[in-house]
Amino acid sequence: MKTIKAQPTVFIIYGATGDLCWRKLVPALYNLYLDDWMPEKFAVIGTGRTAFTNEAFRLKLLDGVNQFSRSGKAADDKWADFSSHIFYDSADLNDHETYSGFCNHIAELEKEWNAKAYVIHYLAVAPSLFPVIASNIAKNKLAEQREHTRIVIEKPFGHDLESAKALNQLLNENYKEEQIYRIDHYLGKETVQNILAFRFANAILEPLWNRNYIQHVQISVTEQLGVESRGGYYESSGAMRDMIQNHILQLLCLVAMEPPNNFNAAEVHSRKVDVLHAMRRFSSDEIRKAVVRGQYGKGWIEGKEVSGYREEKGVNPQSNTETFAAIKFFIDNWRWQGVPFYVRTGKRLHQSASIISIQFKDQPHFVFPPEAIDSWQQNRLIISIQPEMSIRLQVQGKRPGLDMLLNTVDMIFDYKTTYSSYTPEAYETLLLDTMQGDQTLFMRGDQVEAAWELLMPIISTWENKPSVNFPNYSADSWGPELAEALIAADGFHWISLPVNGKK
Repeated sequence: MKTIKAQPTVFIIYGATGDLCWRKLVPALYNLYLDDWMPEKFAVIGTGRTAFTNEAFRLKLLDGVNQFSRSGKAADDKWADFSSHIFYDSADLNDHETYSGFCNHIAELEKEWNAKAYVIHYLAVAPSLFPVIASNIAKNKLAEQREHTRIVIEKPFGHDLESAKALNQLLNENYKEEQIYRIDHYLGKETVQNILAFRFANAILEPLWNRNYIQHVQISVTEQLGVESRGGYYESSGAMRDMIQNHILQLLCLVAMEPPNNFNAAEVHSRKVDVLHAMRRFSSDEIRKAVVRGQYGKGWIEGKEVSGYREEKGVNPQSNTETFAAIKFFIDNWRWQGVPFYVRTGKRLHQSASIISIQFKDQPHFVFPPEAIDSWQQNRLIISIQPEMSIRLQVQGKRPGLDMLLNTVDMIFDYKTTYSSYTPEAYETLLLDTMQGDQTLFMRGDQVEAAWELLMPIISTWENKPSVNFPNYSADSWGPELAEALIAADGFHWISLPVNGKK
């Protein structure tokens, strides 16, 4: 529970002239400052190759705050005070003198504050620079005070199992696991955090949360946008690496994990890793039956014609990269044996949404006449992460009237209507946790490796056997037909969010 401010803190943001710092990190820090969560003594040191004065860097960041902060355009007096804590050091991250300069800057701040500072190294850079920066931080004695030093690594954490293991080994040679914060912004979202609260704070759910009552689980993270300007990055990533290996498997672990003994980070991480270790591995034959890949072609989105993936900037015209993936997982343990977990993600789909649907089994005997249950639907629990933040329990109720007619009704917990207070952005939560030394919402090294290990047979198969039918779905659809066939073969269909209150 966050009840106290963090200690004096220095943020060093590597890659501070990039989009992540401009759109997410500094707006989040500014909102924490407005809400009185920042330490009284703090500094943000941005660094990059581009030459900036402190004032020019602050003006650039102000533009980002004005555009992307949830609190709106910055007030002059508030920004003036906050930005006085921001500095910029132009640097070559391969040069040891750069890190000596950071040491000197930190020493000056600690002398001014008359206090020892916690130093957070935030690597908002390309993955290829992670090893370089992490090694140089350690070599230049910036991580000697281990209890006062933390390093934040953005996704993607590795490109495959081998590279993830290599990066973990490098980090573990120079840092303790307690210092390493592998960040996945999805885990900072309010509704994602609420999965733990909803599951483990309500006694009525635990008896139902197993194979005896749950028929199947769905997790969908769908996007209406295409790759936009990220074609070059996406070519080496694809839907499997970009979404399933991290975001979606994180959500699956939260749904499927056993109750932790306490809310300590290590305990929560261990229960998540247990899920990944219990997930059934894929043979070549199982990949063919349980996994679907797709790539979007051209089409129309909201009246505007859009390009196919292979026509996007930076994309190979014969690209084999998947922009859609759907998988049927099984978890071979006592709680979930035999319950399918269907996941899907894709770009240029009909709707942008992130939802988790838990479908319960039917009651053992129908007591109502056939005409009463013409529109019968099994009970579902739908957790919506975005665009709306809600939890819906779909049950059967009687329609008003003299006849006994049943239909589905929604019992809804909606953040907007329930709470009048603001909802923090994901990065606000995660940056505050980093300052306070709470790793609960971050990934542990063995968890990252277990996720890669699970998916590598699929990734390797796809890379060694190019698809012969790409593109295989049009923009504004729900993906390739085989994705619907995957779930329809078991008698189910994909669940989407109600639009304007209607299914």
